[in-house]
Amino acid sequence: MNTPELDELTHADAADGIDQHVVGAVIDHGGTLLLLKRPADDFRGGTWELPSGKVEPTDTDLYAALHREVTEETGLTISTITGYLGAFDYTSGSGKHTRQHTWTVTVANPAEVHLSEHDESAWVVTTDQHPVSAEVQRLIDAHLASPAHRLHTLNNPASTYS
Repeated sequence: MNTPELDELTHADAADGIDQHVVGAVIDHGGTLLLLKRPADDFRGGTWELPSGKVEPTDTDLYAALHREVTEETGLTISTITGYLGAFDYTSGSGKHTRQHTWTVTVANPAEVHLSEHDESAWVVTTDQHPVSAEVQRLIDAHLASPAHRLHTLNNPASTYS
């Protein structure tokens, strides 16, 4: 798994003046990826995105936050963290300098998506019908080009879940 040490990530973030950490997941099941649609009245409303959220003070590290956020937003349980895709910075709705770190993951129960914070979910092969931000598209493209995605696709032909 291509994953930098968590301490390296948080030290680099501190040196860069990051105020808030967010974790995100590219959930790959059989070559399909899970996208979530933000409520229209929310920050970046109507946008399709990856399951993601703020690191809370009670989280022991970025991995703990990743597991918690995926479960909170989708009802899914991470089976394996398969790789680190990278990070991007943005200014949050409250004005904080925020960095989102994103990993690829697999889940144990992909057909059981239960949304708590989003209007819709979709298992997709491409983002053509579900446009995402340029930052999220870059992460998805990196995943689609990875050996991990090719392995998921070969071992599990794409299926669609709703």
